[in-house]
Amino acid sequence: MHRRAEARTWTNSTLKFTGLGHYYPRTHRTHDGEVTLDGRTYPPKTAQELGVRALHVADEDETVEFMAVQAANSALTNADRDPGDLDLVVLANWTDRQWIPEIAPGVAAALGAHGALAFDVCGACTGFVHGVQTAASMLTAHPGWKRAIVVAADRFTRRARPGTRGQLVFGDAAGAVVLEKGDPDDPSGLIDSVLDCDAAEADTVAARAPEGFLRPKPELIDLAVRSSLKVADNLLTRNDLKTSDIDWLVPHPGNNAIHAGVRDGLDLEPARFLTNFAERGNTGCASIPIALSEYAEKGVVRSGDLVLSTAVGSGWYYGGLLYRM
Repeated sequence: MHRRAEARTWTNSTLKFTGLGHYYPRTHRTHDGEVTLDGRTYPPKTAQELGVRALHVADEDETVEFMAVQAANSALTNADRDPGDLDLVVLANWTDRQWIPEIAPGVAAALGAHGALAFDVCGACTGFVHGVQTAASMLTAHPGWKRAIVVAADRFTRRARPGTRGQLVFGDAAGAVVLEKGDPDDPSGLIDSVLDCDAAEADTVAARAPEGFLRPKPELIDLAVRSSLKVADNLLTRNDLKTSDIDWLVPHPGNNAIHAGVRDGLDLEPARFLTNFAERGNTGCASIPIALSEYAEKGVVRSGDLVLSTAVGSGWYYGGLLYRM
């Protein structure tokens, strides 16, 4: 039996996303026609089936810390906030984990957030959800704290085994949000969050030493669809909402098969299923914040929109966020 997450709502917390930011590496690789990678040539139909027309590949100098700093600065600028105003810096990352030091303190130092508590979280591709929920908990627990930045950065291309189709799907990016306490009368903000773990499925996706290449099992797609639908049902039901009440589903994207299963399961029209998967690929834990930032910048996601975000990741973690922009 799966453990049901303790009901947790942020409705009266006044927490909201006040700034969004993203960073894409300089190299933008397109999949027009045949694509040859590490000696293997993929015909045009392969990229079409996978649904990724292009993605970004980080150069050696575009480390997780570097990308995180760029995305965080972008979000702070968008929020019109100074790094010195931050009480907390949370970095989600799974592709470049190291023993010590954690990466977040370096990000905080580079930003100039010298008074902020900074630390890393993982949770694989649910890392952004994990980071937001953790930051919300800490801001709520500390009356004197007002503002956090949550950054999600992954170099997913380094986790694709050479010669596999993962090289046509996995991309690199960083996204960030400024989360802060605001006006109690403001209807926008973080409404609810959930993050669960099904330990029995922990090995469905793995990336182990020494190479760290991703190794998914065949049942991944079905499990990802079931878990995403469970998260959506949980958040919608306990907030007395229907699928038709949300303006956008902005999920962590996996592949076309997962997308179709989630849309069909929610009876959601494709126009309200919002990802940048086709142009950015699967960017790990950065997927949700980069999509929010990019589509807000384009004027697609607007103030007042009700958004549901779901994510699944190795562990086996599944979680989501419900929020009004």
